[in-house]
Amino acid sequence: MKVYLLGAGPGDPGLLTLKAKSVIERADVIVYDYLANESFLEFRNPDAEVIYVGKKGGDHTKTQDEINALLVERAKRGKMVARLKGGDPYMFGRGAEEAEELLDAGVDFEVVPGVTSAIAGPAYAGVPLTHRRYASSVSFITGHEDPDKPESAHNWKALASGTSTLVFFMGMKNLPDIASKLMENGMPGDMEVCLVRWGTTCNHRSHVGKLSTIARDAEQLGFTAPSLIVVGRVCALHDTLNFFEKKPLLGKGVVVTRARHQASSLVALLEEQGACVTQFPTIEIQPLDDYVEVEEAILTLAQYDWLVFTSVNGVSHFFEQLMLTGLDSRILGGCEVAAIGPATAEALEKKGIRPDFVPEKYVAESVVKGLLEKGIAGKKVLIPRALKAREVLPQELAKAGAEVRVLPVYETVIAKKGADRFRERLAQGEIDCVTFASSSTVDNFFEMVQPDIIKAHKPRLKLACIGPVTAKTLEGYGLAADIQPEDYTLPALVKALVKEL
Repeated sequence: MKVYLLGAGPGDPGLLTLKAKSVIERADVIVYDYLANESFLEFRNPDAEVIYVGKKGGDHTKTQDEINALLVERAKRGKMVARLKGGDPYMFGRGAEEAEELLDAGVDFEVVPGVTSAIAGPAYAGVPLTHRRYASSVSFITGHEDPDKPESAHNWKALASGTSTLVFFMGMKNLPDIASKLMENGMPGDMEVCLVRWGTTCNHRSHVGKLSTIARDAEQLGFTAPSLIVVGRVCALHDTLNFFEKKPLLGKGVVVTRARHQASSLVALLEEQGACVTQFPTIEIQPLDDYVEVEEAILTLAQYDWLVFTSVNGVSHFFEQLMLTGLDSRILGGCEVAAIGPATAEALEKKGIRPDFVPEKYVAESVVKGLLEKGIAGKKVLIPRALKAREVLPQELAKAGAEVRVLPVYETVIAKKGADRFRERLAQGEIDCVTFASSSTVDNFFEMVQPDIIKAHKPRLKLACIGPVTAKTLEGYGLAADIQPEDYTLPALVKALVKEL
């Protein structure tokens, strides 16, 4: 069929192009590199074949010839192949060689350019490659030439004496030699040099030094591949224009335990602050096997005085069944509606319902208190919720004299993947904090990870709970919440992490 050579960009998922995303979504086969962000695989068709062919420091999953043969073979099977490469396919990425192989084999191909790390990495580090005061041109140079070539392809005299900004790819092993050759050919030893490692990612680091001492700096500071070497006066702007390294959670490893389809908002908030987010969903949200009871309750909504929603999931599944029944939000006209918190209230507003009551504290106990003040005694209350949930709300409302009916509209089950990856990252020191947004995430987490494993990494490892109910559940496993916001919302939770980590 066709092979698409896609530039995956430099690492920040937001820098993937819309066209590349569209190809990934439609591809039958995805072949990706070490430097291509794995989060892009979430865009794929669930039935797509995914093949990792990364090459890292001499550890090659497949040789280049094997990669070429793989692309040709899958395409000739009639498959749409997305070849996902870090940065831009044609910028020191061997994309042109792969394109030539595809042409020789009679396979159609298309190139989707990507944002190259040579531009994005320095930009995130506060280094513009051109500037009217410092440089009006830029040169991109491989720092890792073919060892079989009899002599260097570089004109070191021209590189050293020109006014271009120099950007070396894959040059960290040769950094002492690069610096020496530039100085030998006339570049002053006080020329600014910026090293950018894992540019634009949550592990982004940069350092500015002088050409004469940059090799020593790199060794002392642990700058290894993948790093860019930027040489030129523009590097003097690093401290002034550097915005990315000011993010408060940059480099901090944070685990999100929410269900995957719910995690996006928390993940986005954390990544905006620079965190390295590991998704370890401990919950899967599933529909019920039978919705006969739900349909019956919907058709008799006129009997109820209050409709109380305790989660966004409850809103979503209730209204899905409402629509399937052939009705819409107008049927709620005779009910007053309560939401446990602002996220649930927002979900209701998207359905055209403005809640009559949202408590100041976003827990069931506060809902009970507020509804008591509104005269809930003697009223009929319907609570659409999970099949298994805390019983505080229905029990307390019943004690207050309300006639309460709990209506399961979905169920939560324990997720079965991610524990091995979590333990591995924890052992490697890549996790600084685990977040819990509900009691069920706590219970399910410890179904897969023994409390003693967490205790062994205290006090360095922090545990964050969205509110006191979740924190109390955590205490049942012999652990205390290190971080807990005053407001029980996701933005407040992230704000608390920024303060404490």
